[in-house]
Amino acid sequence: MLRIAVQSKGRLYDDTMALFEEADIKIPFSKRTLLVRSSNFPLEALFLRDDDIPQSVAGGVADLGIVGENEFAERQEDALIIKRLGFSKCRLSLAIPKDIDYQGLRWFEGKKIATSYPRILKRFMNERGIKADIHVINGSVEIAPGIHLADAIFDIIGSGSTLISNSLKEVETVMKSEALLIGHKKLNEEKKKILDELLFRVEAVKAAEDKKYVLMNAPDEKLKEIVDVLPGMKSPTVMPLAQTGWSSIHTVLHEECFWEIIGKLKSLGAEGILVIPIEKMIV
Repeated sequence: MLRIAVQSKGRLYDDTMALFEEADIKIPFSKRTLLVRSSNFPLEALFLRDDDIPQSVAGGVADLGIVGENEFAERQEDALIIKRLGFSKCRLSLAIPKDIDYQGLRWFEGKKIATSYPRILKRFMNERGIKADIHVINGSVEIAPGIHLADAIFDIIGSGSTLISNSLKEVETVMKSEALLIGHKKLNEEKKKILDELLFRVEAVKAAEDKKYVLMNAPDEKLKEIVDVLPGMKSPTVMPLAQTGWSSIHTVLHEECFWEIIGKLKSLGAEGILVIPIEKMIV
């Protein structure tokens, strides 16, 4: 049985539960229970505050954890990064009152900066030879300049709407963050086998993201031209149709180039183009 530490609420919780659902790992929802066992996989979820997850994994209370890269970097606990998960993306940035004429990082020399991430900020400032007064605040960092508690803030930025509502502007991005799967350094062989199966499922889910399965009919005289514009996984599948002179082509397309490719296919004579979302992909 593997124990995985998971954030108890918020965006990272939602994204993590969605990943488990896609990987067919059933974890019952419970607001009152901190430790919940999966009904169909040798895994139990330990629900914690996000800043407690790195320590719980490093100390062996949990075997694995899903945590924001920002928290992992700040806590500096001795655990392994097993996989970058690509969701719950954000950035840690410096922000100042919007009416200030910002000329560069030297503006922060001698300024008081409010943050919940003092280690990351101190390292960043030290590397650039800037001496600032770092003031640690847990929660509601963005209000600090407005109540004259600090000159600037260093905090998580998502959409930026919180900055706008507090009359702040982002001026420097210090680091980008995403969800990480972290692990204890000394898992036994049984737990490593379970981890391998978990990773297999997660990677199948992640491989299918932003991809579409596309089927189309095409005239045989245009097959080579159509195949040449398809950036498939390896090579598209081509099968003859009952109608003479026509074939069916099956391939996988990335969503980012989907509409551009579809336009080219139509211009080359492809017909009956069918687009299907991909749930899992074993590569």
